[in-house]
Amino acid sequence: MRMTETVKQLLIINIIFYIGSYFVATAYPLFSLYYPENDNFRFWQPLTSMFMHAPMPNLMHIAFNMFALVSFGSALEHFWGAKKFIFFYISCGLGAALLHLGVSYFQIHSILDSLSGLNLSDSDLKILLNADYRAIFGSDGQMMAGNVKTILENAKCSQEQFDLLITAVQEFQTPSLGASGAIYGLLTAFAFMFPNAELALLFIPVPIKAKYFVPGILAIDLFLGFKGSSIFGSGGTGVAHFAHIGGALTGFIMMWYWKKNSFNKNRWD
Repeated sequence: MRMTETVKQLLIINIIFYIGSYFVATAYPLFSLYYPENDNFRFWQPLTSMFMHAPMPNLMHIAFNMFALVSFGSALEHFWGAKKFIFFYISCGLGAALLHLGVSYFQIHSILDSLSGLNLSDSDLKILLNADYRAIFGSDGQMMAGNVKTILENAKCSQEQFDLLITAVQEFQTPSLGASGAIYGLLTAFAFMFPNAELALLFIPVPIKAKYFVPGILAIDLFLGFKGSSIFGSGGTGVAHFAHIGGALTGFIMMWYWKKNSFNKNRWD
């Protein structure tokens, strides 16, 4: 199927962001999605992060997402039109960001609750969560003098508690980026509209109907999310998988709502 106009524009925007980010050092901290309490968070990041991808020389992240955008997005835009398609695409991306942040909130605060015995103040927690731990250890592996060391010593933090804190810090400081959440929404919509369409993919030698392929991918992605590994996208922390699930869930809810209301109006859209 010929690439549709809105899909072409999204493709161009993603490529511009990808190439531009290589030359502008501040692009990644400015446009990737950070946890809301992180010092790098900006209100526009839930939107801009869906146009950011893993930096060069990593090409697989953007290549897979753009291939899926063209393959599935063109089919959907052909039937929906430009306005409905772009509304759906952006909504799924925002839904992915929302679930991603929700899971991050749960994980971070679960760890912080377990460290409540340290009696850290809000200002202490802000310093600890935003600190650059790569810069506070000397060549001998010992923590250098500074705010972080002072806070931890005053709180009598044990090594076990420090390890838990670092887990929360990693979650707090790791940004999310990529179109994967919106792409998973497109996959869900495609399976919803064309359940018997057979998908022939490079890594699967036998064509699989969309109604089986998409739920299977979501189940695997959810499993790997809890395991902390990745099948698609830039994830490696596990959280990106819940962004995928968030995009797919948003897409499913929208498709279900549109189909339900189509019977009232005797039309799909």
